[in-house]
Amino acid sequence: MRVVLAEDLALLRDGLTRLLEAHDFQVVAAVDNAPMLLDALRRHRPDVAVVDVRLPPTQTDEGLRAALDARRENPALPILILSQHVEQLYARELLSDRSGGIGYLLKDRIGDVRHFVDAVRRVAEGGAAMDPEVISQLLARPRRDDPVDALTPREREVMALVAEGLSNRAISHRLYVSDKAVSKHTNNIFGKLGLPATEDHNRRVLAVLAFLQSM
Repeated sequence: MRVVLAEDLALLRDGLTRLLEAHDFQVVAAVDNAPMLLDALRRHRPDVAVVDVRLPPTQTDEGLRAALDARRENPALPILILSQHVEQLYARELLSDRSGGIGYLLKDRIGDVRHFVDAVRRVAEGGAAMDPEVISQLLARPRRDDPVDALTPREREVMALVAEGLSNRAISHRLYVSDKAVSKHTNNIFGKLGLPATEDHNRRVLAVLAFLQSM
């Protein structure tokens, strides 16, 4: 898979390049600012873009803006955003554009190499990879008449794992419960949230994320 990487810290950029290439990705461009990112995305049309939210020249949201601009031109472009902190505004903006694979990870997760590499692959394949802390904060937002309030604590826990991209089997292993119990929980969740039931892994993740973004 071909990757465009955007990270302004040279050591981290070099480390991520080496890590990705060690796991059979081809980093076709590794840049440190938003204008170069947009140019690289247009020129290479990669399988996935791994982008730091904050890039020069403004060090605000330049990375996200450049990636979203590129996706307007190439709607299928998968984007995995990296951020130092949970920034709900950026998470919601990314979730509002569901034309391709999406991901939002905290940089702390990069230390878990297997988790990070799996997230890059999942997003490149059109799926979703959301940091559990992002999901937790989206779920915690108070709202009047919020249907999420109807979920039990266990159903909230299961929904957060669904939104991370885990299958029912993986959730059952994580929570030490049966596959049948997880299936019951997910059916209850989709029913309470008014979402169509589906066994397609990526579509059910995106359905939950779409609901969270609309809250």
